[in-house]
Amino acid sequence: MSLSQWKIPKGAQPKPEDCAFDLDAALGAVMTLSASVPKDAFTADTLGTERAGNAVLIGRDGVVATIGYLVMEAEAVWLTMNDGRVMQGDVIAIDAESGIGLVQLLGRVDVPPLPLGSSARATVGDRVVVAGAGGRQRSVSARIVAKQEFAGYWEYLLDEAIFTSPAHPHWGGTALIGGTGELLGIGSLQLQQDRDRDQNLNMIVPVDLLSKALGGLLSGASLKEPARPWLGLYATEVDGNVVVAGLADGGPADKAGLQVGDVLVSAAGSAVANLAGLYRGVWSLGHAGVPVPLRLNRSGQGMEVTVVSTDRARLLKKRALH
Repeated sequence: MSLSQWKIPKGAQPKPEDCAFDLDAALGAVMTLSASVPKDAFTADTLGTERAGNAVLIGRDGVVATIGYLVMEAEAVWLTMNDGRVMQGDVIAIDAESGIGLVQLLGRVDVPPLPLGSSARATVGDRVVVAGAGGRQRSVSARIVAKQEFAGYWEYLLDEAIFTSPAHPHWGGTALIGGTGELLGIGSLQLQQDRDRDQNLNMIVPVDLLSKALGGLLSGASLKEPARPWLGLYATEVDGNVVVAGLADGGPADKAGLQVGDVLVSAAGSAVANLAGLYRGVWSLGHAGVPVPLRLNRSGQGMEVTVVSTDRARLLKKRALH
């Protein structure tokens, strides 16, 4: 079977009779997204130069929502509708805090958009559809299994992410559709459930964050300005410690001399207990550009380093205007 012919197992596909809305009409708003990124882009090595996923139409004027990493630094974006039509898209903006991106379709759209729902009202146990481009055969009937904090190693934090199971195998940019046919979130990751290593989950960015940032995104910037301070480090939790697992080449932490394996003991004088605490401590210092004093443990030796933070967006390649 070719990649273009893959299907979700029939038993896991959503069924119209189980939905209190027009399932096929809702799925028609979900489309395939492909993006091309220059080889010299800041994120090219980590995210690749050819990216593919899903996106969902949220406005009658052709505004489409997706997960931001798919279109970050993209020089070309193409969207394929379920009927095979292909349209070019133009990245409007990416909200760094939520991770959601917006794309403007450059063509006439004649399918109904998905209305924005309320992710705050969704509860654990609710039946949902995790929708990928391609209709029922590429969508998953799922349930919300958790709503909780999520901290990502790339300096990313959601106060309350949505987790669904079973997982969609092509999760990036999927549409989380609630019981009344409204968009509840945008698919971001696939994770393994700790208590059952064979059970995968999808992590979904709540749509309420999109609603909150929508005005700023449409104007070409995040709603919250100026940007949060960014250190350019990738960290993980190991045996109760927060450890540097990687560094962004040329980023602030790299320039300050941090090394892989360094244990972060404190930030701005406050003990670092976990990733969420580290991020909140750094962000509480002020805006991008603020110096961030860190205390480290390197090979058993304590040391202090000050990292001059920056706005990550300044390092990203800007799309050339013609």
